[in-house]
Amino acid sequence: MIVVVTPNPAVDVTYRVARHEPGETNRVLEVQRRPGGKGLNVARVLAGLGVEVLALLPLGGEAGRWVAGELTVPHEVSPLAGETRTTVTVVGEGHPTVYTEPGPQTSEAEWTAFGELLGRRLAGAELLVVSGSLPRGARAELLGDWVRAAHEAGVRVLADVSGPALVAAANAGADVVKPNIAELLDATSTVDENDGVAELKRRGAGLVVVSRGAEGIAAHTAEQVIEIPAVPGVTGNPTGAGDAATAGLAAALVDGVPLAQALRRAAALGAAAVLRPVAGEVDVEAYRRFLEPNGEPA
Repeated sequence: MIVVVTPNPAVDVTYRVARHEPGETNRVLEVQRRPGGKGLNVARVLAGLGVEVLALLPLGGEAGRWVAGELTVPHEVSPLAGETRTTVTVVGEGHPTVYTEPGPQTSEAEWTAFGELLGRRLAGAELLVVSGSLPRGARAELLGDWVRAAHEAGVRVLADVSGPALVAAANAGADVVKPNIAELLDATSTVDENDGVAELKRRGAGLVVVSRGAEGIAAHTAEQVIEIPAVPGVTGNPTGAGDAATAGLAAALVDGVPLAQALRRAAALGAAAVLRPVAGEVDVEAYRRFLEPNGEPA
């Protein structure tokens, strides 16, 4: 089983417009609402692949109750006093525009309760995935707490986080960290991918996997850098591509496949997500097709 933590879930609203015109009245052609947050997107993709998954998330208010009621993956909720946030994605001609609220104000007591829930659910898990931002009032060091709790339970950790949380995960020795290139450079205050990776490894991170967007994905081990190009010619909505790639990497780690194969799965799933209108979904047939040139099963 893979346990997936979404520290800052959301009501994810997607507006489809013909063309997004800032400063003008934009007529919405279609609205979709669903439970959101990077970790929940990861969990949905994993469940769609047939992987046993348990989503853990803090939720609060009417929005939080709506999210819990709409979730279709196995999950457990830790209550918050504040209201769960909303994110809005505007999809039209050109690259989507995303508006993300910061999330509710949280307390240390609420995170203590969440940590206790996580500790109970790590028993029997094969991997912990932590994906997404932290809401207001949450210490970045929570990532370190969760990494250490997982390791005490004998569970590996994949952290797909950014900023100080990424540094905290590295400091605690996360087995895999997966920033995109911008997140890597920002968190490490470097201007070069290799320098950023070296800084995370110096702090204690294990495998560093860097998402390069249209340039593909790279895994930095102690001995080498394995680079896999992006699937060419894929266009659509890229907002959930990174989350799908994280799901592919997580599933491959649990399967124990070679690292290059794991990266190919991640790249193929990311591309398959671009073909779907909302984050947290993948075009499964396209995913299988993208893997065929390499002769790999999905």
